[in-house]
Amino acid sequence: MPIDPLTSTRRRLLQTTACGFGSLAWSAMRGQSAAAEATSSGSPTNPLAAKPPHFAPRAKRVIFLFMSGGPSQVDSFDPKPLLAREDGRMMHFNDPRSVAKTGQGAEQRVMKELWKFRRYGESGLPVSDLFPHMGSIVDDLCVVRSMATEGVAHGPATIFLHTGSTAFVRPSMGSWVNYGLGTENENLPGFVSLSPALGNGGPRNYGNAFLPAAYQGTPIGRSGIPARESRIKNLADLSVDSDDRHRRFEMIRRLNAAQASDRPADSEWDAVLASYELAWRMQTAAPSVLDLAGESRETLKLYGIGEEPTDNYGRLCLMARKLVESGVRYVQVNYADNTNNPSWDQHSNLPKHAEHARAVDKPVAALVRDLKARGLLEDTIVWWGGEFGRTPYAERNGTGRDHNPGGFTVWLAGGGFKAGTAFGATDEFGFQAVENRVHMHDLHATILHALGLDHEQLTYRYAGRDFRLTDVHGEVVHGLFA
Repeated sequence: MPIDPLTSTRRRLLQTTACGFGSLAWSAMRGQSAAAEATSSGSPTNPLAAKPPHFAPRAKRVIFLFMSGGPSQVDSFDPKPLLAREDGRMMHFNDPRSVAKTGQGAEQRVMKELWKFRRYGESGLPVSDLFPHMGSIVDDLCVVRSMATEGVAHGPATIFLHTGSTAFVRPSMGSWVNYGLGTENENLPGFVSLSPALGNGGPRNYGNAFLPAAYQGTPIGRSGIPARESRIKNLADLSVDSDDRHRRFEMIRRLNAAQASDRPADSEWDAVLASYELAWRMQTAAPSVLDLAGESRETLKLYGIGEEPTDNYGRLCLMARKLVESGVRYVQVNYADNTNNPSWDQHSNLPKHAEHARAVDKPVAALVRDLKARGLLEDTIVWWGGEFGRTPYAERNGTGRDHNPGGFTVWLAGGGFKAGTAFGATDEFGFQAVENRVHMHDLHATILHALGLDHEQLTYRYAGRDFRLTDVHGEVVHGLFA
């Protein structure tokens, strides 16, 4: 029977045209949509509606300051005087690359710390001269010196940091938080990634994998593009005025409503429509949040905006503050270039750490100060760190350090974490975590706990089993909390 394209429904037209391939494509799109969880959110038309946590939270939101490439812990927040005394000595280390290749370690040349450490604040915590601005806020930091993770290379370790898996496609942490809590502002995404890199996982680092698509991160800009040019593409059709855009939107809304009336219990369809409506609402809300023009001269100066080398990362950090202040639940601020050699990856030129430190030190400290001044730090988690650390010896007897997943440092601020303290320890060379070891699964579980989410209950059923961010691992590290 001939099909009249003017009277047929879209689904009917797709089913009967081109052997039904159009229908298959549409079904695949809907299968990846946010609708599978729409009804559990309490709002069948908004899967991102705020949801109650499992228990009373310490924090409501997260800003993750990702230092791609792996900063050296022994040159920043974990001083090891023994390195200076043993500088130049050949010693046997079970370095991860040699162990991975041959099953045994290798002789390596110990290399001293390249920057002097100083004690800061009332806590007296030591911070190297790489980060004097972060040293000035050390009383607000909980420094975790006993981190350990999976993956020796950047790709697996970066994906593991973001998703809890080195190889399998799994939802990113921001997507899990978005899925578990929803957003505080229905006019903005719940999860944003600022200037993400294309390599070492790329979109997987802010992807939803098998979670409904509404929970994926929204990328703004990308590494290699100046932050001043970071925008959400196609946010508005500037070829028509706002009245025309509104009329077009209302017409599309009526057409969609007519289609939806044929399937009143189809939550997948509801979620597709919800994504369109979010895009419409963002046209009003997002531009003002991403625009820094309204910030005071003092604020811009605080973040180092308008001066080099802090302008770029300063803009991203200030944008992150504006996003969480506006209700975005999870914001990742990436410091990464767009090559196969991430920013902090100094195998043969460790002094280059200073260049990267100058670009991020002032903006990062400004973000913590700004959040604190606005009363946001107490219920916002600021997490700083890379995918792993670096070795205490010189790689290939050179002037750089190799990757070190066995012992490294991250720090946390706000969100109920114990400020002005150092937790855990590496061995006397800063090579392996030996006291109060915190695996990346444990850190994930702990941050979720601070948000009021039980990492063992935050699950999603897929392919016949319940998945979670921490898989079958992870313990909450209660000693990190005040």
